[in-house]
Amino acid sequence: MSHLESINQEFFADMVKPTSFFILRHGETVANADSRIQGRSEYPLNDTGRAQAATLAEYLMGRNVRRLLHSPLSRAAETAEILCRRLGVATGAEPEPLLVELDTGRFSGLTLEEAAMRYPEEFSRFRHRSWEAVPDAERASVLYQRAMDAWTVIKRTAIEAGGNVAVVSHGGTIQWLVRVTFGCRTWMPLLTTGNCGVFELYVQPTEPGEPAFMQWRDLNLLPGDDGERVPPVF
Repeated sequence: MSHLESINQEFFADMVKPTSFFILRHGETVANADSRIQGRSEYPLNDTGRAQAATLAEYLMGRNVRRLLHSPLSRAAETAEILCRRLGVATGAEPEPLLVELDTGRFSGLTLEEAAMRYPEEFSRFRHRSWEAVPDAERASVLYQRAMDAWTVIKRTAIEAGGNVAVVSHGGTIQWLVRVTFGCRTWMPLLTTGNCGVFELYVQPTEPGEPAFMQWRDLNLLPGDDGERVPPVF
């Protein structure tokens, strides 16, 4: 499938069962609570994040999740472990390096306000170019290819499992797991990605070897949400 330019209906032509792919963001961390940019820095879940993960597990009950992949960063791993225990996924939570958060470069560990003060020129461009404006952040072209490669692993996992798959990742990486299904190679427009938000892609085979039906059923659904708007998270 290396000739494909996006994760499109042809990419899923080898699937034989209707499958839901649940792309999930990790629960809230101490850095999220401070509006701090995390990137690949390690921050643990806070109590709110653990409660969000438990609510997410309740939402996923009965949705036939057979396998659960997660980013190796601890906030995603802990979220995945909470889900795995409550859902009873037999194979356990499985780390997948391709699901790691993007490298946010010199903005890592800073709040947006601190980034604006410390790097005013980059931050001015950041407002309309996102991470392409930060010289040492992971490039969009790299993120696009990484998301393509991640989908190859995710699809293979679903075929092996013979059922639905859940993936726990991060706000930035989830942007690209969605964007590659539309062939979008730039950061804009951004998607909101709330903590423990659910992005569900449903894929239904048609004829053997023929392009599959694809539908994003949910984008940033927040289980147990009180209806408040979710701010953009980078």
